[in-house]
Amino acid sequence: MYDLIIVGAGPAGLSLAARLAQSPLRIALVEKQSEAALVNPAFDGREIALTQASIARLKELGAWAGLNEGETAPLRRADVLNGSSPFVLDFADRRSTEALGALVPNSALRRTLFEVMKGQAGCDLFAGESATFVKRDADASYVRLADGRVLAAKLLVGADTRFSSLRQSQGIGAQMTDFGRTMLVCRVRHEKPHDGVATEWFDHGQTIAMLPLNGNQSSFVLTLPGDAMQHIGALSEADFTAEIEQRTQRRWGALSLTSPRFLYPLVAVYAQRFTAPRFALIGDAAVGMHPVTAHGFNFGLASAFLLGREIAEAAREGADIADPLRLARFERLHRRATFPLFTATNAIAKLYSDERPLARLARSAGLRLMQATPGARAVVEASLRG
Repeated sequence: MYDLIIVGAGPAGLSLAARLAQSPLRIALVEKQSEAALVNPAFDGREIALTQASIARLKELGAWAGLNEGETAPLRRADVLNGSSPFVLDFADRRSTEALGALVPNSALRRTLFEVMKGQAGCDLFAGESATFVKRDADASYVRLADGRVLAAKLLVGADTRFSSLRQSQGIGAQMTDFGRTMLVCRVRHEKPHDGVATEWFDHGQTIAMLPLNGNQSSFVLTLPGDAMQHIGALSEADFTAEIEQRTQRRWGALSLTSPRFLYPLVAVYAQRFTAPRFALIGDAAVGMHPVTAHGFNFGLASAFLLGREIAEAAREGADIADPLRLARFERLHRRATFPLFTATNAIAKLYSDERPLARLARSAGLRLMQATPGARAVVEASLRG
């Protein structure tokens, strides 16, 4: 029997395994993808905006050192624009000259976290396998792999995406918000420099983000209603470039495509509970964020550290790692850290995609009020630092 079974070798699942590398626990990590796909993850277009707190956690795990030169780009400031208004709401670290954080490809983070996990003792990888919940008794939770093997552990952790089948198997519901929109992401080279500034532009009928990468290159993010996005995604490279130059009003000058294009439907998820007897949720299985505030990965990493701390402390004390009081504390702390921003993010996403005149007026007034209220802006800046 294992001490811990983690289902899902995404960033959260890998981080939890790595967080427990120095413990005496026996861990099983189950992942649908092949080991080859974990060793060399394919680029998926997503660039992760890491807070300084997340960077510190990755350094603690030993994963930051595994990133290659050129895979990290500083995020010095974030600007928010609304429609055709010249007004800019900006966020920065006003306490120091330090960058707010860094942009790193999702694929690079998955690769370096997997490298850390592969180097640790006591963790068995079951790649190319799915896991189905079987039962729970007083001592363990049990899952059946696709090949028929049954694994048991004192604690089962679901890190299997925001559409988690393990969450459903425990009778845990989730608040799911389908925004009816699709996000297109790709890399572009542009004529004008970005100066390390991320731009979030809530324009009429569309949302555009430019996330600064190294050189005059950025991650271009376009959000549109699903039916409108199908046409954009199918354009030839030349027509697509012309289309996004027109949509960006050439704010960044001439653009050229430097990566494939990827489409993602926008659905936010918040589990009604993060724990059950001998069970816990982390990562997107617990909290799947809308990307507008760029907190999804950061919350996932934080959940792995919170739960990992409770497990490691219990192991050191010779106590049950699935102690209900410890799991309850993990849930309470993670809910306190995530629910306010999850709720605010959903409200922002809905308001800034609402094209009714009153909504347009409200979002313009909201940006100006935030600029005029240093305390409120400081709260947002603190959340961006992590």
